[in-house]
Formats: sequence, C-alpha cells, structure tokens
Amino acid sequence: MVDDYTTVLRLVVSVVLGGIIGFERQHRGKTAGLRTHILVCLGSCLVAILSLNLYSDVEGKTNADPARLAAQVVSGIGFLGAGAIMKEGPTIKGLTTAASLWVVASVGLAAGVGAMVGAVATTVLVVVALEVLPKIDKLYASRSPRVANLVIKSLDKPGQIGRIGSCLGGLGVGILQIQIEDAEEPGKIFIPVTVKLSDRSELDQVINELCGIEGVLDINKK
Repeated sequence: MVDDYTTVLRLVVSVVLGGIIGFERQHRGKTAGLRTHILVCLGSCLVAILSLNLYSDVEGKTNADPARLAAQVVSGIGFLGAGAIMKEGPTIKGLTTAASLWVVASVGLAAGVGAMVGAVATTVLVVVALEVLPKIDKLYASRSPRVANLVIKSLDKPGQIGRIGSCLGGLGVGILQIQIEDAEEPGKIFIPVTVKLSDRSELDQVINELCGIEGVLDINKK
C-alpha cells in the first residue's frame, strides 16, 4: 500500500518530469505541448499507484496481477499519439511528438511504482535526444557536400509538390524532406526541401531545372 505522503510526492514528481519533456515540445511549437505531457504523465502515475494499492488489498485472496491496470496505459496512449501525427502532402509530421507521449506515459508509470531513478534518467535522455540529436543531424547534413537545403517560392497551385518531385526524380535527386509553408503574400507558398544529390547531378543544374517549373518564382539556398 502506497501511503498518502508517498502518493502525493510521486504525483508531483510525475508532473515535473512530464513538464520537462512537454516544455521542449511546446517550445518547438508541436501539437502536444506542456499541458498534454503533464496530464499524460500524471495520469499514468496515478494508474500505477492505483495498481499497487488495489493489489495490496486483494493480495493472497485472488490471482490478480498488479500490472494489468498499468498495462492498459501503454496500449491506451496510442489514441493520443495518433492524434499528434499529421500528414501534410508527402510529409508526415508528429511522429516524434507521438513517441514522446508514449515515453512520458512510461515515465509516469515508473514514478508511480517508485522507480524514480529510471523515471529521472529516462527524462534526461529524452531531453538529450530531442535537443541534441537534431543539432548533430543538421551539422552532419551541412558538412555533406551531397546534401542541400533549398527554399522554393512558388504560386499556390494544385499538384506543385508533385511537379517538383517529378523534376527532382528525373535528375536522380533524392528528397530527404519536403514541406509547405504559407507565404506572407496571398496565393504564394514556400516549399522548403532537403535534397540528396546523386553523382550525376549538380546543385546549380538542379536549381535551373526547378526554376523552369511553371509557377516557381524563386529558389534560395539555406
């Protein structure tokens, strides 16, 4: 049986740990931010505490498994994760946020059962993964002569992403990432794209070919 003082302490710890991860997501403008991560972590912690308390009440009287109630958190968090994932054209966003929701639920469970070292260590590692790894990835990409970041300014025309993709494919250029952003001017959009050049393609040639697409107004290198 988890006493009242320990219950409150574990719930507070879950709020702090969930808030740390949630703050990082909210700082980056993701769909699930501070409050969502806190609530997920707090709810998971409470479920874990209830599992322990319920089991202590029936211990020796039945073959109840204290992990059954907590296990539903792991499977039930899927609906929140699915809500955080969005498809924008050929790009899928929200996978990392969905994963962070799943992890923060696990952190809450760990805090609820008293595994504080695991909960704190996981929180630290999650923040490192979310903050440090993207910087390393960008540094690696910037040093690679075969990877380029372009920002295409275009008219907002149906099928424009497809035309750009077909053009790059014909040049043997791989698309690592592509998305659409609103421009300040009505009827116009920005299309940031990260491409991987093949041995037979040069960046200037790629830009010239992209400029020849109907509706493309300007292309800048990042």
